[in-house]
Amino acid sequence: MSFLEILLLAVGLSFDTLAISIVGGMCLKDLKPGRNIAIICTFGLVQAFFMLLGWILGGSFVHYIEAYDHWVAFALLAFIGGKMILDSRKPSEARTVDLMDTSKLLLASVATSIDALAVGITMAALQLDVRRTVLALVTVFAVTAAASELGLKGGEWVSRLIGKKSSLLGGLVLIAIGAKILIEHLTA
Repeated sequence: MSFLEILLLAVGLSFDTLAISIVGGMCLKDLKPGRNIAIICTFGLVQAFFMLLGWILGGSFVHYIEAYDHWVAFALLAFIGGKMILDSRKPSEARTVDLMDTSKLLLASVATSIDALAVGITMAALQLDVRRTVLALVTVFAVTAAASELGLKGGEWVSRLIGKKSSLLGGLVLIAIGAKILIEHLTA
């Protein structure tokens, strides 16, 4: 696997993180630099961890994971998105994809990283050596963190443009991402 292939793989894995970071950015106000770094590092680390876990597990557990990974991702994203839609109807300033809340950040990170587990299993099946695997992990971390940063900044901009409707839009986007993951796996 060449570096270009690894880079393209990392970009492909980071699209869900980009989308959820845009949604999160729409809900955040006054994001401090330290918390910003924590958010982008969490997304990057969880994505890389899931890939590493998949590589370690190798092909021995692939049939157990493939049977339900898309359902887990869909359920997590639908739950977060549905809560956002409900909260958008409330007069309060409740925010459901508040990435400043550690539990919500971890939930969002896991939901967007499940595909990385399957990619790690694939890397093991391709018998990628340790050096290439480490390169892939570092690249996935960096690209995912960059996608998260881009999403957070883009989300802030979208929020300024559409105001209170950003939570409704964000919820619909998350549900759509979850449905896309589910449909892709069910029709594959």
